[in-house]
Amino acid sequence: MISPSGLSRREFARYLVAGSALSLSALDALNAGIAQKVTALNQKYLDDEAPDGVYWEEIRKLYDFEDRFIMMNNGTLGPMPRSVFNTLAKYYHVQASNPFDGYNILPAIRESLRTKLAAFVGASPGEVAITSNTTEGLNFVVNGLDLKPGDEVLMSNLEHPGHIGPWKLKEKRAGIVIKEVPLSPTTRSTDEIVGAFAAAIGPKTRIISISHTVFITGLIMPLKELSKLAHDKGLLILADSAHGIGMLDLDLKALGIDFFASSPYKWLGAPTGVGLLYVRKDALDKVHPTVVSSGWENNPDASKLDPSGQRSDAVLYALDEALDFNTRIGKTRIERRIKALAARLKQQLAAIPGVKVHTPVDPYLSAGLTAFSMGGSLESRLVDYLREKYNLVVRTTGNAQAGTYGIRVSTPIYISTKEVDMVVEGVRTLLAHKA
Repeated sequence: MISPSGLSRREFARYLVAGSALSLSALDALNAGIAQKVTALNQKYLDDEAPDGVYWEEIRKLYDFEDRFIMMNNGTLGPMPRSVFNTLAKYYHVQASNPFDGYNILPAIRESLRTKLAAFVGASPGEVAITSNTTEGLNFVVNGLDLKPGDEVLMSNLEHPGHIGPWKLKEKRAGIVIKEVPLSPTTRSTDEIVGAFAAAIGPKTRIISISHTVFITGLIMPLKELSKLAHDKGLLILADSAHGIGMLDLDLKALGIDFFASSPYKWLGAPTGVGLLYVRKDALDKVHPTVVSSGWENNPDASKLDPSGQRSDAVLYALDEALDFNTRIGKTRIERRIKALAARLKQQLAAIPGVKVHTPVDPYLSAGLTAFSMGGSLESRLVDYLREKYNLVVRTTGNAQAGTYGIRVSTPIYISTKEVDMVVEGVRTLLAHKA
């Protein structure tokens, strides 16, 4: 008999490899047990907001990791909770065993998922397109905008290549001009950021295209203030928020953003192959679809921007379950834990001589990504040290010449202060033995 609390990773793998995949009803029972467990934890620990404790220890058990494996780089790719993986396996099994249902039944999830996804980020269903990832969403917006030769786009010097690339292509093909707004790698103030963009706006500026969650430094750009600036000047604003969904308690209407792209497989716990693109209703008529099929001409919603043709609906069902998993815990509670863990890390790192923390302390301008440097080529050594001693994964990022090179650490909900302290121990040890 299968326990409602779920199979271990090895047990589940044995079922799949042996060719006797779990029945759909058994997978449903597993997921129902996980949902009930989170609900019971919420009722028992309603007022427990500490960064550690029984509540979060139990939540950690709802993920399946390799023995002793500690993932603190979900800013690149995050793990799926067990219920999400169960769902993904369940619907891939349907596709494999009954293709008729694969094209007659499974696609029915799309509109209900769009509604749930919109509610999760504070949008209307007609403002949400389902893409493959952040880069695809950014490309759809950039390619779809009517811009003339000489029109300017403002971008910071802290952007991801996946955000810069589409604009570089647009520059080459349409003759637009990319104008870089320089920001310090250790920017600490909303006024500093907004002021830099305000000073850069000229008569040919048409759009501000900005990272929301800066992958190099962990800075959270003040989208609400930047959106107000853009709209006061008659400009559009696009946000690359690869890390935003699942890390922050998003309300896109309140932020006032026109276009927003994110990747649920980093912090939300969804599988790869699915992304979010938000287009504000009033800006939708400014973006032409890049990929079209029948019926797009009469579609008044952002769904006309969805990639057309046959898709893997299993990942959509898994995203649906990831949204449910996060909603049961609570978006506000998740953001608070992520920021509490990051605050502990930043506080301890700042007290170590020789460490330079790149990420702001202000929780309005930071969240789950913490970046810092140590000098003396110790950054890459720290990556190896933590993996070899603790089986803990972090990464280097940035560029030395730009002053952004360093270590980047993610603090997701499934780690604890114990793992944060492991990172700090590694930093202290390497600096103590610095040649």
